[in-house]
This record gives sequence, structure tokens and C-alpha cells, in this order.
Amino acid sequence: MTSFWDSAAREDICRRVEQLTPDAAAQWGKFTAPKMLAHLNDAMRMASGDLAVAPKNTPLRFWPLKQLVIYVLPFPKGAPTAPELLARGDASDLKTEQAAFRGLANRVAAKSADEAWPPHPAFGTLTHNAWGVLAWRHADHHLRQFGV
Repeated sequence: MTSFWDSAAREDICRRVEQLTPDAAAQWGKFTAPKMLAHLNDAMRMASGDLAVAPKNTPLRFWPLKQLVIYVLPFPKGAPTAPELLARGDASDLKTEQAAFRGLANRVAAKSADEAWPPHPAFGTLTHNAWGVLAWRHADHHLRQFGV
């Protein structure tokens, strides 16, 4: 399964991020390109432990639903997300968000599997492998939202 920990897969995501334009139209949802990228950047900050996100008590925290959503099922379009990952709804500078993405991606990727990873707000405790797959699938989902 493709993972953010694979340097070629991560580089491909970074290259796709750099292809975004400020006026790119979303194929679904309400995000603009800059707001979507701010959302991805904040998700990286959450994964690195720099952005605290309140936990939600959902069935997604439990096996086998957690594994199905992370590894198998397509991500639903328009699914709810943590409010903390939408807080920067006024993001409008795509270039700033693009520059931040690569740095955040490399920082998260450099985090050791042995380090403590924060719990995910919807999925709870995740393994290093699950974080890598989820990070890649989440970024891929939103980049496809904008056709890149």
C-alpha cells in the first residue's frame, strides 16, 4: 500500500502540491485550493504533534472499521473533519501554503517510528505504518479533488 514514508510517493505528493493554482476549481466540496492546502498542512501539524486536535468518540476508533477506512475503502467526499483542521479558513496565499507543505511533509517523514505519535481525532491510536498510509491517502484524496 502506498505510504507517505515512501520517499518517491511523498515526492510525488509534493510535486502535485506544487502544480496547484490559486484558481483551481474543486471537483467536489467547498474548499478553495489555498484552503484545502491549509487543511493538509494543519493535518501534518496534527500528525507531528504541533497542533492539538480534540478526540472524537466514533466507531472509527475500533477494529475492523479503523483498518477498513485507513487501508481499503475510498475516502468519502465531503466527510466531516475536525474543526481544528478547518480553523484557518481564511487562508488565501497558495504560494505560502505550498512552501509550507514540503517542509511539513519532510518533518513528519523524519519522525521516527519509535517516537510517540499523537492520537488521531477520529481513529485514535495509530501505528507508524497507519499514519503513513493515512497521510498519503488524505493528501491524494484532496489533490484529486483539485484535479492534480
